[in-house]
Amino acid sequence: MAAMKPLLAGCDPLVLASFRLVPAGLVLLLAARLLGRPLRIDPQDWPWLLLFAAVDGSLFQGLLARGLGQTGAGLGSVLIDSQPLLVALLARGLFGEAINPVGWLGLLIGLAGIACLGLPPELLRHWWLEGPATLGVRPWSHGEPWMLAAAAAMAVGTVLCRFASRRSDPVAITGWHLLLGGLPLVLAVLVPPMLEVGGQRALALAAVWPQWSWGEWGLMAYASLLGSALAYGLFFWFASSGDLTGFTALTFLTPVFALLCGGVLLGERLRPLQWLGVLLALASVLLVNRRGVLWHGPGPGPVPEPGQAGTPESG
Repeated sequence: MAAMKPLLAGCDPLVLASFRLVPAGLVLLLAARLLGRPLRIDPQDWPWLLLFAAVDGSLFQGLLARGLGQTGAGLGSVLIDSQPLLVALLARGLFGEAINPVGWLGLLIGLAGIACLGLPPELLRHWWLEGPATLGVRPWSHGEPWMLAAAAAMAVGTVLCRFASRRSDPVAITGWHLLLGGLPLVLAVLVPPMLEVGGQRALALAAVWPQWSWGEWGLMAYASLLGSALAYGLFFWFASSGDLTGFTALTFLTPVFALLCGGVLLGERLRPLQWLGVLLALASVLLVNRRGVLWHGPGPGPVPEPGQAGTPESG
């Protein structure tokens, strides 16, 4: 987030999203090929892959870039990383992952944290008495709701990844989803200038290209190669199997680094109400991730049979 935020001053949000997705997809597919992983997608996985690319690629990155232009990098990352709460609900309904009372308490605390982070303080104080219309609040006039919508898209995409990688390699699936998800964004950027007439077309196409310095291109390379290719490759590789609720809850550690970067590099500060939201969100992920131990108590791990290695608990 801290790397992407300054880049929006010199380009359209969809251009930024395109530059993040397409190169990352190509690099990840090349890395998969060099590592000897199969790039071929099973025909039965293609419908899920296309849906995965549309939701987690095009929709998520478009909403993310749109919202980041109107919110801070630290706050934006906190809002994006609220998606483990949504993943937990989806995993419960689709895969039957257990959410005991401690887990449900964690989800409710997390939702309260999201409200503190994403809603204006005036709206929280006067919602039941006057309502947003009386306050003149326009919910979609700020970046926070866009970031929450992006979090929802990423949560759905995390679940779709498991369906898309049933018969295909998860690293290849991730690479193809980045590449295919970036193509609609590229078209959305290039088609309007192409509709111009004569010399206006050349001027419009030239205006699309970002006016960045060499340092800003370095930030773009970081956001695409490390923040997308490497991070997405590892994230969806782990998300393709195992406990989705517990694993995705670990991404709540990301806002800690994002808030540090936003404060040190960009001079951003959160309001007291937003700090309360951060604390509630971090408390929620602790409860969700440790729900089994907190509810049932610590217990001995599985006893391996003679001659066999023990299998660690998933937590």
